[in-house]
Amino acid sequence: MSEKTINALRTLPAVDQLLNSPTGHDLIARYGRSQTLDALRAELDSCRAGLRAGKSIASDLDSIFERTTRALENTFRPSLRAVINATGVIIHTNLGRAPLSLAAQHAIREVAAQYNTLEFDLDEGKRGSRLVHAGSLIAEITGAEAALVVNNNAAGLVLLLSALAKEREVIISRGQLVEIGGGFRVPEVMEQSGAKLVEVGATNRTRASDYERAITPNSALLMRAHASNFKMVGFTESASLDEMAEIAHRHHLYLVDDLGSGALLDTAQFGLEHEPTVQESLQAGVDLVAFSGDKLLGGPQAGILAGKKVLIDLLKRHPLARAIRADKLCLAGLVATLDHYRKGEALEQIPVWRMIARPLEDIRSTAQNWAQQVGGTVIEGESTVGGGSLPGATLPTALLALEVAHADEYMDGLRHANPPVIARVAAGKVLFDPRTVLPGQENFLMDSINSQRT
Repeated sequence: MSEKTINALRTLPAVDQLLNSPTGHDLIARYGRSQTLDALRAELDSCRAGLRAGKSIASDLDSIFERTTRALENTFRPSLRAVINATGVIIHTNLGRAPLSLAAQHAIREVAAQYNTLEFDLDEGKRGSRLVHAGSLIAEITGAEAALVVNNNAAGLVLLLSALAKEREVIISRGQLVEIGGGFRVPEVMEQSGAKLVEVGATNRTRASDYERAITPNSALLMRAHASNFKMVGFTESASLDEMAEIAHRHHLYLVDDLGSGALLDTAQFGLEHEPTVQESLQAGVDLVAFSGDKLLGGPQAGILAGKKVLIDLLKRHPLARAIRADKLCLAGLVATLDHYRKGEALEQIPVWRMIARPLEDIRSTAQNWAQQVGGTVIEGESTVGGGSLPGATLPTALLALEVAHADEYMDGLRHANPPVIARVAAGKVLFDPRTVLPGQENFLMDSINSQRT
């Protein structure tokens, strides 16, 4: 070992010296003594190993603290983080689906920070039920007799099948036994309830008569699973909900509609295909509709069951209902989101609907403004609704397109920005869609793009 290396090792500060310095005290205040001590020891060990290996290591106090601070920041950085979604996919399942309105955010913060009336009746001064907070509001908006909120739509489906069809037959079209995100398949989810699936029709064609012929004394209900994440085209046919309701009720069976997407507004008014709404299903005679809270409804993750009061009351009493019930934060955010529909302000206040309804001219103007700030060109493109809603449906948009030498490296740099930026690549260009960038995020996006180009 050279004399130079020995001298460099001798000049390394002691860990106590680092801990007792002003910067050390600041790190302890931010990250705790134990974590700071471990990080400083690891940094000093790294310095010693590097010096002994003959590497040029900056071992002054500022450099040691800079590397230690960076290591602590990485240690304490949560894996669940806010990102900027510049992909143009409005309901992005991998990015948390629907962002919440300001009112929903405020409601969640208020309930999270304080004691609340989750299960307390202020009028009676005694224990109440968490089921009252959203149920009547959902019923008012959809026209259902009653409603129940659980953790997510798959949980709601298992609950209703467990309560209404355990060890009995559920008749469903073969073309609707689909696989949803994450490898979960509808028949496998349904089978967890103990129900027996009876497949009818062909993959592409299922008539009303197919359901009628399959009914036996052990049948409990007819079910439709809406094709919310794929589209079947060509030689196809499906029985209508009206036909299914007539058959089910004539045989004293229930009709269940797993609608999934949770649309409460008509998507056709924005140039999209019509997505079946909860209201339409109920008006067609469906006994129970199951749908999600965090897709087109635009709220927090939730599974919502709406329909006949006698059935909702039965589901509320089922033992499984407690295991999958919604928590206070979900209920607070959901009620605030539903209030936007009740007030007629969903298009203005709920981010998902605001993005869908955003005029192309406004998007193009934003993209042009971005191009002036960071370079690049503005090209025509398409946004996607996504999230198991309106499969294949797109909206015209304007994109900021950047030509970069190494797109993969550039995208990696964007993902490691603060906050991370998620964009997309096509034809060798990195594309940024203004439609899905939320208010207040533009400056961060521009800074991230500029920093990657330097």
